[in-house]
Amino acid sequence: MAMSDSGASRLRRQLESGGFDARLYVKQLSQQSDGDRDLQEHRQRIQALAEETAQNLKRNVYQNYRQFIETAREISYLESEMYQLSHLLTEQKSSLESIPLTLLPPAAAAGAAAASGGEDGGGGAGGRDHLRGQAGLFPAPGSASRDSAGPGEEGKQRTLTTLLEKVEGCRHLLETPGQYLVYNGDLVEYEADHMTQLQRVHGFLMNDCLLVATWLPQRRGMYRYNALYPLDGLAVVNVKDNPPMKDMFKLLMFPESRIFQAENTKIKREWLEVLEKTKRALSEKRRREQEEAAAPRGPPPVTAKAGNPFEDDEDDEPAAPEAEEEKVDLSMEWIQELPEDLDVCIAQRDFEGAVDLLDKLNHYLDDKPSPPPVKELRARVDERVRQLTKVLVFELSPDRSLRGGPKATRRAVSQLIRLGQCTKACELFLRNRAAAVHTAIRQLRIEGSTLLYIHKLCHVFFTSLLETAREFETDFAGTDSGCYSAFVAWARSAMGVFVGAFSKQVFDSKESLSTAAECVKVAKEHCQQLGDIGLDLTFVIHALLVKDIQVALHSYKEIIIEATKHRNSEEMWRRMNLMTPEALGKLQEEMRACGVSNFEQYTGDGCWVSLSYTVVAFTKQTMGFLEEALKLYFPELHVVLLESLLEVILVAVQHVDYSLRCEQDPEKKAFIRQNASFLYETVLPVVEKRFEEGVGKPARQLQDLRNASRLVRVNPESTTSVV
Repeated sequence: MAMSDSGASRLRRQLESGGFDARLYVKQLSQQSDGDRDLQEHRQRIQALAEETAQNLKRNVYQNYRQFIETAREISYLESEMYQLSHLLTEQKSSLESIPLTLLPPAAAAGAAAASGGEDGGGGAGGRDHLRGQAGLFPAPGSASRDSAGPGEEGKQRTLTTLLEKVEGCRHLLETPGQYLVYNGDLVEYEADHMTQLQRVHGFLMNDCLLVATWLPQRRGMYRYNALYPLDGLAVVNVKDNPPMKDMFKLLMFPESRIFQAENTKIKREWLEVLEKTKRALSEKRRREQEEAAAPRGPPPVTAKAGNPFEDDEDDEPAAPEAEEEKVDLSMEWIQELPEDLDVCIAQRDFEGAVDLLDKLNHYLDDKPSPPPVKELRARVDERVRQLTKVLVFELSPDRSLRGGPKATRRAVSQLIRLGQCTKACELFLRNRAAAVHTAIRQLRIEGSTLLYIHKLCHVFFTSLLETAREFETDFAGTDSGCYSAFVAWARSAMGVFVGAFSKQVFDSKESLSTAAECVKVAKEHCQQLGDIGLDLTFVIHALLVKDIQVALHSYKEIIIEATKHRNSEEMWRRMNLMTPEALGKLQEEMRACGVSNFEQYTGDGCWVSLSYTVVAFTKQTMGFLEEALKLYFPELHVVLLESLLEVILVAVQHVDYSLRCEQDPEKKAFIRQNASFLYETVLPVVEKRFEEGVGKPARQLQDLRNASRLVRVNPESTTSVV
């Protein structure tokens, strides 16, 4: 027991060491073990150690469970204290901000206090009414006199800046000139399909866009930027109340939509009205700007200078180029008709013409500023680009006809790449080709022999894979290298589909090992053809076939062992009589094909052979098994093949050894010794040599087995077993 505990502790230390290599450990263990029993015992020790470790881990978890609960309670207390501290800091801030008001006149102090209250309470009704007054567009009820004298642009910008400082990640919004806050408030977002609550958000409606920010529960009064939607691409839809779902409205932004719930019916109505009025005001403003940009410009009016009358007239001259810099000529006929021309091209499936028009427009506007008319034109064009992209995506969808091969997709793929949708083009192209490969494999008719079907399957699959690779290289040459990684991943997936059909026909139907070997050989030869384009998938097909080949080798090994045992049970240890010279010549040819070159020395007068039928049949069957297995060989099967071969040979070796020790008749004993000599000195060296030629390295286990035969030759009367 002490030795067992010492061995367990030594094993534990070995497994826990920092430089432990599982592969090397298993390899050394396999070399040092005497047989299957040692490996089983070692496995039981490791399993017992694993169970002991699991029990210790469970015990430690139970011991620390109470500490986990206490820690969670302390964290909860700390969170409560942090919240109280935040509240105290907020009160201190308010107190500090109210100190300067005592230094101002009463009227000014009252106005500043009202402004401060509006900013701090932006999420409530008071904050919304005040912001409506600052916007100058939507007066609050009962506050017309205050809103009519609202602040100018500087005050609006200051209000926007103050509120957006509470939103993380939206500093870029402050860079837009002329932008100000119109309305804001808390909302709850719901999932569109199942109407489940998603999150709390806060909406900031500016005069040209809507900003949605998510609520940060850890930081009171702070938000994180979520999305920004331009008003000209936004549609507002009232959602009919359906208790308990009420006070909701939907925002439609192609191609998505979002549903929000207001606090009550009044606030929902305010949101709908403010959104519609702001959209109309923005549309009217854009229309006026476009008309002003399209109208011919005359000479600037001469106005009297209100400054120093003695200043030089030349000082005012540089002001004219600044106004001219913002002007972009959009009056050309092809630009005015561009949106309609794009619609015509899309309807007529003239994808190349549509993309050419887009390239022409982008080239024209490339180095020009972006005043509102240009932005409106781009918005109209972007809508057509989305429609064109949708049509091209449909062209590449697997629902379309898959006839025509990979070249049939070139038109849509090339136009998507020109539109800057390279990743989407790659994804759709590979998805289309995957559907084509799957359809081609499924349409193959299973008729005739298995080998004939495998020839057809390999031709269809690898030809399609080769054509896809060449078309991919043509379409995506010069694009992002990430597309090539996507193609390699797709090729591995397609190989999985091929191997599924291959294994179902070859291995699941229980074909003979020779047929399976020929089929695998055909698949390997076709796979090697992909090397012409720099694509090597041999290792992929090996990894996918290794389990099926292992099962086939094991099954055929069991068949040979059962046949050998059956012949051993009927063994009479008599010489073979082939009756005719033709039969003897045929046997000699078969043995030479097996690699036995000195078989003539075992043939005697007439048609007699000085060997047992059992040994001759075993030799032919073992060499046939070795030849077929070597056709299936790749490095991952080395151990399986070697173990199977050793098990087959040991059946014959054990039978000869047992017969030699138990036979009492001197003549039969001499005949058995002659068969043993043929088995050890002729057959085993041939097996060892052929295995080394097929694998590329010698097998130490076969050498050890042949060396063990010396026991039989040196002391045939011994009762010691060879194995």
